[in-house]
Amino acid sequence: MILITGATGQLGSAVMKQLLKRTPASQIAALVRDPGKASALEAQGAAIRTGSYDDLASLDRAMQGVEKVLLIAGTDEDNRVRQHQNVIDAARQAGVTCIAYTSRSLKDRRTVSNKLMQAHFETEDAIKASGLNSLLFRNVLYLDAVPGFVGEGVFERGIQLPTAQGRLPFALRSEMGEAIANALLDAPGGQTTYTFTGSQPASFGDIAAALSRLSGKAVTYTPIEPDVFEAHLRARGVPEVVIPRIVGFLTDIRNGQEDEVSSDLEHWLGRRPASLEAGLRSLYNL
Repeated sequence: MILITGATGQLGSAVMKQLLKRTPASQIAALVRDPGKASALEAQGAAIRTGSYDDLASLDRAMQGVEKVLLIAGTDEDNRVRQHQNVIDAARQAGVTCIAYTSRSLKDRRTVSNKLMQAHFETEDAIKASGLNSLLFRNVLYLDAVPGFVGEGVFERGIQLPTAQGRLPFALRSEMGEAIANALLDAPGGQTTYTFTGSQPASFGDIAAALSRLSGKAVTYTPIEPDVFEAHLRARGVPEVVIPRIVGFLTDIRNGQEDEVSSDLEHWLGRRPASLEAGLRSLYNL
């Protein structure tokens, strides 16, 4: 049996969708905090196990009969590493044979600007130290995040970000979920790392050009300095604690932390990932 944590979240839902297409529902379990949100999964035959990363007893119960577990990164940034360790420990104690984790495709943990990403590196270390077989999925920044970064009114105001000419091979979250499910079912044993990226790196200037072609409107890209961007975020009412997190993501893009292209996503999809234009078309309904 395969257990998916965070199964009703956006990435978890994409993984579950593909698993339910490819394997009997009786072989799939979903760990959820709110079983009411998992009624559709239960209706399809998946086992619903209620619990959280902080509830050790619930994790022990959830792991019973499980051979593989996918640990989807938690959202509690202050406690993420401890919570992930709880899942790893429960998996090992229950005799789970393989643990998978949704990490991030960053080049150099020593120079990363977004300090929130350190939790991914520390979780990878903990998984390796556990001695379990593992699948580490290092995911590039979702193309789905672009609308949030550029803000509303992009077709009127254009894009103004502190990313200079930084590029990265964006990919859709739905395709990452599909590929993760395929790898969970078919990947060989051992300790393996896959880097999931799109096929072609793109800058926010490329995104502006693609949106211009798709919409028929002139969307411009203007590189700005981080302090100017921070002022824009404050004017938009973004909470002060969130601002350095957003700037950290964009600084890493500017510094080339995510500009490497891998064929792993294409391999596990069995096709080329969606192009930049195709992905933007779906996100913006163009």
